[in-house]
Amino acid sequence: MLDFVIAVLSAFLVAVVGVTGLRLRARMRRRPTPGVPQVDDEAVGRILDAGVIEDEADEPLDQAEIDEEERRFWSEPGDEPEES
Repeated sequence: MLDFVIAVLSAFLVAVVGVTGLRLRARMRRRPTPGVPQVDDEAVGRILDAGVIEDEADEPLDQAEIDEEERRFWSEPGDEPEES
């Protein structure tokens, strides 16, 4: 009898995990991936008219800001290596 109960509970747990995995997979397929540009009909029209498409989300890099962040990074004291 105990073997039967364990088998039923194991089958139920496997079914729950399987259904949860399938639902997660379906949800991930529906959600657009961040960073991947979405091409709609308007974008296709611009590509056909101009031959290229420019995405407004991509801003040009600010070299002064990059230089300042790099300077700050390298000026911070780091952890000294431990002597053994």
